[in-house]
Amino acid sequence: MPDKPLTVLLVDDHALVRRGFCRMLEDEPGIRVVGEAGDGHDAVTLAKELKPDVVVMDFALPSMNGAVAARRMLETNPQLAVLILSMHAEPGYVRTCMDSGARGYLLKNAMDLELVSAVRRVAAGEQVLDPRLGKPAVGADVSLTTRELEVLQLIVHGKSNKDIATVLGLSVNTVAVHRANIMQSLGIHNTAELVVHAIRNGLVSIA
Repeated sequence: MPDKPLTVLLVDDHALVRRGFCRMLEDEPGIRVVGEAGDGHDAVTLAKELKPDVVVMDFALPSMNGAVAARRMLETNPQLAVLILSMHAEPGYVRTCMDSGARGYLLKNAMDLELVSAVRRVAAGEQVLDPRLGKPAVGADVSLTTRELEVLQLIVHGKSNKDIATVLGLSVNTVAVHRANIMQSLGIHNTAELVVHAIRNGLVSIA
């Protein structure tokens, strides 16, 4: 009886990119792409429905970045292997994704030969970091909760507390508390400073 194929969910907001990755993976024996998503929310839903072995996910996604999506997925399926793809080589981005529970982080440029190997390796339980990356900074930032990262993402996108409350299905007061907690955790006192810090340290995507 043949081995069960390795199942993969692809997540990228560009259909052409997904198509390229899909072709690359489907050309490999023993790997099957079972679904595709264009944003973080859809990815979380599909991961729950399809229960893939591996999720290959862009960091910069509309509405919910790859690190937050990874956290949400792993809440329902802790065995899932998440491989993050990113344009960012800065240590803060790498740390944010690995802290979220991702098993791998690859740079999107010139990775055509690395993707298949990385998918197999994370599925086998290995941690995979792109060899072109510096060592991720450890403990350089205070850990925020998944909900705080979701709120922070929307703050960076210029949303008001009222807008954020609507998007996340929370009360305005709850959003205000989250905003205050984020600022306190990061030792930051105004929104402009918060936005700069979040982008510079890879806590959010700016897609």
